[in-house]
Amino acid sequence: MRSPRTGEPALRHVCWAYDDQGAFAAEAERHLLDGLAAGERVWYVTARPDDASTTRLLRLPAFADAVARGAAEVVPLSSAYASGALVTASAQIAAYDDATAAALAAGHRGLRVVADATELVRTPAQLDAFARYEHRIDRWMLTRPFRAMCAYDRTQLGPAVAELACLHPAANITEPQFRLFAAPPGVGHAGVAGALDSDNRHLFRTALDRADLQPDDGELVLQATDLSFLDHRALVALDEYARRRAAVAVLRTSRSAVARLVSLLSLSSVRVEVGP
Repeated sequence: MRSPRTGEPALRHVCWAYDDQGAFAAEAERHLLDGLAAGERVWYVTARPDDASTTRLLRLPAFADAVARGAAEVVPLSSAYASGALVTASAQIAAYDDATAAALAAGHRGLRVVADATELVRTPAQLDAFARYEHRIDRWMLTRPFRAMCAYDRTQLGPAVAELACLHPAANITEPQFRLFAAPPGVGHAGVAGALDSDNRHLFRTALDRADLQPDDGELVLQATDLSFLDHRALVALDEYARRRAAVAVLRTSRSAVARLVSLLSLSSVRVEVGP
């Protein structure tokens, strides 16, 4: 799969799974240098601030110069995520909000972070808490000049990486084929892209629960124009999710067949709006 260009405006929040530390270091460098070129303050957040990858980064003239003038910093993981081993979404978002405000006050255009969060998702409880945080901060990013590349070591975390990747608008891996991410204010509660099939239907349920979408006026609006395939079991899961929240899930799609499928399944808590 072609790697997403993390410097593109649409890719504010990228999941980067890696199997090789050197390859990740090269991608992190590119992402951080893109941020400096855009006038942003950049942070490299790592649990290993003394390892070879960090040393290599600090030897880059552009990054070393940025460190000297306060535009770049290597931040220990324990400092950036001060809430501890189990990340609390509200506390962590507040911390990044403060850091972004400080970057703006210092004359930068925003804050860009590359964070290797592998150590924060090792246990089931950590994974669940961090996945919930990933969606919450994705929503927060829509209104703040903040970008992030969240990195995870696939050799250590295995299939758990897919549970995190699916809650980002962009990732460098294809599994689990779908993405559930925050929609811009006034557009909807979430966007859904990719393919929802029988293989990932259980993860889709989990992703919905972790996103914890809150209805407005009895509706949960999902933008699904970039959804290429939708299995009937995913529609049933969405119907159940909406009913638990006493809401109707409004699925906006360009596929008229989805409306017919909803009718055939008699799903009373899903409404399809077909458009371009």
